[in-house]
Amino acid sequence: MAFQGSLAELHLPDIIQLVSVSGKSGVFHLTNGDFEGRIFLKDGKIVHAELGELSGEEAVYELAIWKQGEFRFDAGAEHPRPTIQKSNTSLLMEAARRLDEWRVLNKRIPSPDHVPEFVILDNRERQINLNTMEWLLLSKIDGQRSLRAVASANKLEVFEAAKLLYGLVATGLIRMRDPAAGASAPETAPSSAHVARPSAGGEAPPLLTQLSRVRDECVALLGPAGESVVQRHFQHARTEIEQGAGTEAVEAAVQQIARAAGVLKGNAVAEAVLQLGRKPR
Repeated sequence: MAFQGSLAELHLPDIIQLVSVSGKSGVFHLTNGDFEGRIFLKDGKIVHAELGELSGEEAVYELAIWKQGEFRFDAGAEHPRPTIQKSNTSLLMEAARRLDEWRVLNKRIPSPDHVPEFVILDNRERQINLNTMEWLLLSKIDGQRSLRAVASANKLEVFEAAKLLYGLVATGLIRMRDPAAGASAPETAPSSAHVARPSAGGEAPPLLTQLSRVRDECVALLGPAGESVVQRHFQHARTEIEQGAGTEAVEAAVQQIARAAGVLKGNAVAEAVLQLGRKPR
């Protein structure tokens, strides 16, 4: 009879310990919603694991942080070519350490399936200093991808991406949305009473035309890595203009994008962004 149960009642490291001390060979099948993983044992030793595109040690660590789902152990199953050389003790100690860290990360990041999305700051003078890895992570956040998908797009482990994201959530730049709740409405979306109306000829107001030009040229300069950052500041500036702001909204957006460009592409590109803001309308 297969050994099976709920991961909500028994954590994976404890389950593996129970089986490994018996010296059995076989495979753990683990499911969590749409996700499925497997961990292979030979004579009680973990020799291979897989979860989606992950394999080896990293798959074990990812599976070890699951707080819910189901497991089943099938004894005697054939195992593939070994990808894990570490002892069970070393492997499970690292898994336990990550599990402890996840308990801290969970205070702001409930699960890898939650969706990170930008929070538009009312105070545009506020400056947040980010490192290169944080900027790269931001570049893949679009309000649709889950943390798991953002990590994959950056070729990062979910655990490493969560640690980077934790600080961004703590500063209020990013919030986490439960995918079951659906997409959030933009925080600063203007009411119809504040939306600037097109002119009689159907053309956009001059400031919005200038802002769109700046956005398009900034995207061309920064490429895919900076597109989401440009779009975020573009949307913030657009909202302010629609609510009555003047050229200072465009200038603030250009300054913020230039800071990002300095991190992503260097000072020369940052200066090129600033020059875009100085072009005549």
